[in-house]
Amino acid sequence: MTDPVALTAALIRCPSVTPLEGGALQLLQDRLGAAGFTCVRVDRGGVPNLFARWGAKGHARTFGFNGHTDVVPVGDASAWSVDPFGAEQKDGFLWGRGATDMKSGVAAFAAAAIDYVSETPPDGAIILAITGDEEGDAQDGTVALLDWMKAQGEQMSACLVGEPTCPERMGEMMKIGRRGSMTAFFTVKGVQGHSAYPDRALNPLPAMARLMARLAAHTLDEGTEHFDASTLAITTIDTGNPATNVIPAECRATVNIRFNDAHSSASLIAWLQEEAARVAESSGAKITMTTKVSGESFLTPPGAFSELVSAAVRTETNVTPVLSTSGGTSDARFVKDHCPVVEFGLVGKTMHQVDERVEIAHIEALKRIYSRILSDYFA
Repeated sequence: MTDPVALTAALIRCPSVTPLEGGALQLLQDRLGAAGFTCVRVDRGGVPNLFARWGAKGHARTFGFNGHTDVVPVGDASAWSVDPFGAEQKDGFLWGRGATDMKSGVAAFAAAAIDYVSETPPDGAIILAITGDEEGDAQDGTVALLDWMKAQGEQMSACLVGEPTCPERMGEMMKIGRRGSMTAFFTVKGVQGHSAYPDRALNPLPAMARLMARLAAHTLDEGTEHFDASTLAITTIDTGNPATNVIPAECRATVNIRFNDAHSSASLIAWLQEEAARVAESSGAKITMTTKVSGESFLTPPGAFSELVSAAVRTETNVTPVLSTSGGTSDARFVKDHCPVVEFGLVGKTMHQVDERVEIAHIEALKRIYSRILSDYFA
């Protein structure tokens, strides 16, 4: 039997802070290769990625797992009560950067897959698509794996992403979709001048304040069947003017929108452009906008796949998970274009925090859940 706790600890000891591989993917490649998985490194743009498949290529029943071994920086190491990469076990927890997000999830599905194919080889195939770039820009991580799979004729029938999904209690939530995410960057340009002679200048600040007020006051929607209401947050307004007697020439602001399936990034960009044009016309200032779209909203409709995962969670935890679309983004936003995808993983309370840790019992439970999902899928 493959011990998921020991495997998690071994992964934590690999200092794989994005974009460093830190030995984590090599460790998994060695373990999976020894269990009969065909392993291929799919590195792109300096980003490390690992593809592993057991079973025949192109099988109609090919179950996939997706996850990442990269972690965020530890921050102030002196603020930790343990070595961030020491994988110390105490008080029923395994401590270290990545313990929750998400080396334990990767270890649990890798351990489940290794034991399953060793003990009860299925009539089908299992794919593990593991990236080292989920916490970074993510353009050469899971995207690179999916691009490579398409080129090679590799196809998953369904995929489970092992990100932490439970807010407080093991088993309480799984994700069947995610909101979209986009950021808009505004620049308002006026004419610099002396504050004593405002008529000789064009102050960009009132125009920016008016634009930001209009955006913040707007109700995007009231929510949809499977999604909470979309949100807009002003994250910064910057002028960089140290002088109290100078009207600045320029002001910048950034807005982040998390949107449900009532919108697309294109429709939101069009709305933002309209609002900026109105303020520009009324103020005389020049307003420009650029955008970055991290992902569109998506939904895997409740059905046979989500029920299979839900039933496995319920059997192993006596908790029926809520089907949720809350939270931020994940690599499921890329997988959804390849095959049906859901997410289920650990309690994520300490992810990205100082003294990140995971209950040891939860790692063991997660392996049992993943093992049951495989058993039920191939039954």
